[in-house]
Amino acid sequence: MTRALLFYNAHLLDEAIDTPGALLVVDDKIRAVYTGYFTNKKTTEALALSVLAEDGYEQTSVEYVDAQGLTLMPAFIDMHVHLRYPGQTQKEDLTSGLRAACAGGFGTVVAMPNTTPVVSSQMSALEIDREASSLALAGVIQSVSITKDFGGTNTRHIEELDASRVPLITEDGNDVASASVMLDAMTKASRRGIIVSCHSEDASLAAAAKTYRHEALKLMEAYHLAAWGADDDDDVPDEVLDKIASLLTKANDLLALAENSATIRNIMIAREAGCHVHIAHVSTAAALDAVRSAKESLSDDEEDYLADEADAAYETFLDGTRYVPEAREEKRFRVTCEVTPHHLALCGTDEPFIRALVNPPLRSEDDRVVLLEGLRDGTVDVIATDHAPHTLEDKVSGSPGFTGLETAFAVCNTVLVASGQLGAKRLSALMSANPARILRLNKGVLAPGFDADIVFVDPEEKWTVDANAFFSKGKATPFNGRELVGKVKELFVAGRRVFGYSD
Repeated sequence: MTRALLFYNAHLLDEAIDTPGALLVVDDKIRAVYTGYFTNKKTTEALALSVLAEDGYEQTSVEYVDAQGLTLMPAFIDMHVHLRYPGQTQKEDLTSGLRAACAGGFGTVVAMPNTTPVVSSQMSALEIDREASSLALAGVIQSVSITKDFGGTNTRHIEELDASRVPLITEDGNDVASASVMLDAMTKASRRGIIVSCHSEDASLAAAAKTYRHEALKLMEAYHLAAWGADDDDDVPDEVLDKIASLLTKANDLLALAENSATIRNIMIAREAGCHVHIAHVSTAAALDAVRSAKESLSDDEEDYLADEADAAYETFLDGTRYVPEAREEKRFRVTCEVTPHHLALCGTDEPFIRALVNPPLRSEDDRVVLLEGLRDGTVDVIATDHAPHTLEDKVSGSPGFTGLETAFAVCNTVLVASGQLGAKRLSALMSANPARILRLNKGVLAPGFDADIVFVDPEEKWTVDANAFFSKGKATPFNGRELVGKVKELFVAGRRVFGYSD
C-alpha cells in the first residue's frame, strides 16, 4: 500500500522559498508543495486526496502531521564527519554517531576514511554504508582514501571506484605530501567523475607546529591546565601563561602557512588534472582568497559546462534517479570549499588553551570576518562540521577536534541568521542544497521529486548546550554551557521519522 504524509500548519524554508505552507510526501519522495496558510487538517485534506487520486493511488494511507508552526527545511547534509568506524569505537560508533547526526538534523553524512583500518576500497566503503543503512537513521556515504592505506604512493584503487557509489575520496587528517602522487590521483579521479576533497596542510610545516603544541601541552599538564574544561589559571605565574600562549601562537602561525601553501598547491594540481577539488575546512583569509581566485579564473567554456552538468543533474533529480557524469578524458576543472561552524563562530582568543585545540586551529577575528564574507558572496559552497569525537583522555593528551553534529544548526543560526549576518535561505543552501549538488544527490530542497529528507526546526527557541546530553560519545565541544538560538525538533529521512526532540 502506498504511504503518504501531509505536513500542514508549517513554515517552509529552503534555498528558494521562505513561506507558510504544507508538504505532501508519497512513500520516500516529496510529491507536492503548497504555499499559503494551511493551519488545520481539513483545509489540506482535499488537496492531498486530489493529488493522490490524480496519480492513480486507490489504496493510500494518509498520515496528517500538524507541524504546529515549526519551520520545515530540507534535512542537512554534512560533507565532513568522523564516525570513527571501524576500529575506534571508544570515540564513536555508527549508532552513536548517526543518532547524533539525526539530533542535529542531518539526513546524510559523508564519513571520513581515517579509521582502523583505513577505508581504501569500494568494497569496504559499501560494507560500512550497508551497516549504517541497517540502523535506519541518517544515511552514510563512506569516502575512500586518496592513497592506499594512507601510504602516500599507491593510487591504483581509484581506477576501481564507481562515482555513483563512492563520489568522494580524501586523505582527511593529512594531505598527500607528494605533488606528483596528488597529480596522478586527481587525474584518475577526474576520469572517474570523482571529487577529491583535500585536507590542505603542508606536512613539514604541520610537523614543526606539532613540536610547539607538544611543548605547550607539557606546560599545561605541569600547571594542571590540561583537564578538559580547566579555566582556573589564577595560581599560574603570568610568565608561564605567556609562554604557553607564545608556543601556541607559533604553532598556529605555522599551521596557517601550511594551510595557505597547500591550498594553492592543491588547486594548481587540480587545474592541471582537470579535477573537481573540494577544499575542506577552509579557515584562513589567504586560503579562501585562493579558492575565490580559482573560481573567478574559470573560462566561459568551463562555466557553461558546469551549468550544463547542473541542468542534467536537476533533470535526473526530477526522475528520482542520481546523476553521475560519464567517465571523460577532457579536462573539467572545478573547485568548491567548505567552512566549519566553529571557525565561523570562534576565534583563537575565545577559548582557553586545551579547549581550542583543533585542526585547522581557530583563527583570528580578521580571518573569521573574511569567512563570513565568503558565505555571502558565494565563495564558500558548504558548511560542514568536521565532527571529530574524541575521548576526554585523548583531548587532554592533545588530540585536535570538536564534536559538532548536534550543535551545528544552532551555532550557525545564532551566529549567522539571528545576528543578521546571513539570510535563512542562504543558510539552507550552504547546509543542504549545495552539498546535495556537489555529491549529486536528489536531496537538499523542498520540491516535487526530491527525497523526503525533512527537518523540523524552531529557529527562535533558545537552549543551553549540555555536552553530557549528547548522543555522540564525544563530549568535547567549545559551546558547552552556551546559550544558542535555534533547535532541531524532528527529522524525517525518506519519509520516515527517525528522530524527535523527546527521543
